[in-house]
Amino acid sequence: MKDKVVVCAYHNVGYRCLEELLRQGADVRLVFSHEDSPTEEIWFKSVRDLAARHGIPCLTSSVNTPQNRELLAELAPDFLLSFYYRDMITTEVLALAGRGALNMHGSYLPRYRGRVPINWAVIKGETATGATLHYMVEKPDAGDIVDQQRVEIAFKDTALDVFNKVTDAAVTVLRRSWPQLVEGSAPRVPMDLSAGNYCGGRKPEDGRIDWNLSAVEIYNLVRGVTHPYPGAFTTLAGHRLLVWQAFPAEGTGEPGRVVSTQPLLVGTGNGLLELRRLQLDGAAELCAADFVAATPCRGELLA
Repeated sequence: MKDKVVVCAYHNVGYRCLEELLRQGADVRLVFSHEDSPTEEIWFKSVRDLAARHGIPCLTSSVNTPQNRELLAELAPDFLLSFYYRDMITTEVLALAGRGALNMHGSYLPRYRGRVPINWAVIKGETATGATLHYMVEKPDAGDIVDQQRVEIAFKDTALDVFNKVTDAAVTVLRRSWPQLVEGSAPRVPMDLSAGNYCGGRKPEDGRIDWNLSAVEIYNLVRGVTHPYPGAFTTLAGHRLLVWQAFPAEGTGEPGRVVSTQPLLVGTGNGLLELRRLQLDGAAELCAADFVAATPCRGELLA
């Protein structure tokens, strides 16, 4: 008899990992996902649609509700698997999985435990991250590691570029690990939390640019929160100005001061930042040349 599996999943990682489980013939009895937020750009695939195509019941109420705990207790799953599910799963729910509850995390643990690990890795200028399958415990992203796959972060990669690499890595990890989990031969490597770090979630307001930082640090912020995320921003003449694309350049200038318009260069705490794609609140996104033609800004101070 096959192991009974319950999957908590959302986003592309959730879609691709559920797809891989089904490809391997896993007996997925129930899926928990989320309603799409009306304030979020929905650029990723739908776990609910995938479950529906395979005739698998899918609930968008939290897996932690008393009713859903009762449902899981009756189902008595062997495995509970979490793939980019956004709710912290309680220990009471985790205990209902007879053979274990596991999570696929978007970093090379123990580095970047917590929320939005891919964005944080890009913002912090990391050159590598990864995907990690680990057992879930009460503390987030802290249980024994089953398998990991490292991916490189190129200097020009945006968070979306890295997210796509990590998604592929997550599927690779699951493809290797699922047969071992079923057989009972999967490794369990204790996580050394002292060797890692924990990061909290990010809000759109966290994208505000501090021009006293170096050009490279600001560039990392821009590429870490650019499309499809809310974007990095500054203020020009009292109006919010989104910076969707930029690149560091050599030179000096007062932090936040526009020192050139061809190309569009702004001073920082160390070096210059070339702004390449911009958008004033309520206006269209423009390349730098078109933006300068429409909005003369030489000598302006951005804040």
